Amino acid sequence: MLNRLIPRDEQFFDLFNQLAEHLKTAAALLDRLFAEPHNTTDLVRQIKDIEHQADVLTLSINTRIDKSFITPIDREDIHLLASRLDDVIDRLDGTARRVVMLHINEVREPARRMAHVICEAAEHIATAVMAVKKPALVSAQAAEIKKLEEEGDAIYHEAVGALFAGSPDPLEVIRWKEVYETLEIAIDQCMGVANALQSISIKNA
Repeated sequence: MLNRLIPRDEQFFDLFNQLAEHLKTAAALLDRLFAEPHNTTDLVRQIKDIEHQADVLTLSINTRIDKSFITPIDREDIHLLASRLDDVIDRLDGTARRVVMLHINEVREPARRMAHVICEAAEHIATAVMAVKKPALVSAQAAEIKKLEEEGDAIYHEAVGALFAGSPDPLEVIRWKEVYETLEIAIDQCMGVANALQSISIKNA
C-alpha cells in the first residue's frame, strides 16, 4: 500500500545510464591513447575530466540513496552498481596516468589490443545498464563481456611472457608489466560490473 502512495525514485536508472556513458567515453579515450601516443597529454587530460565527472555523479547517486524514501531496487544494489562502474573509470584514469608516469612513448600491440577489449566491454556494459530490467538481455551482454575477459586474459599472459623472453631491458619490463597489469585489472573489473548487473536484473525481474 505504501509503495503505491509514495512513488519510487526512478531517477536512479537515468543516473546509471549517465555513469555507463562516462565509462564508454573513458574507454574510447584510452583506446585512442594506445593508438595515438603523440596525443598522450591531451587524452590523459580528457580521461581525468571524465573521471572527475564520474566521481561527482557517483557521489550524487549515493546522496540520493539517503534522501529517497523508496528506491526502485535495493539500496545496497544501487551503491554496488554505481561503485563498480566508478571503479572501472578510476582504473582507466589510473592506467592513463601510468603512461605518463612511466614515460611510455611508444605503442605496443598487446596494450593496444587490451585497450580495445576494454572499449568493447564498455559498450556491452552500457547496453546492459539500459536493459537492467530485462534479465535475458543483461545475461546476453554479460556473456559477451565474459568472452572479452577471456580474450583479455590471453593477451595479458602472452604479453607478459614476451617481456621476459631473451635478454630484456629491466626498465622496459618494469614499465610494461605495470601497464599490462592495470589494463588486465580493468578488464576484470568490467566483468565485475557485468556480474553485478546480472544479479540485480534477476532480483528485480
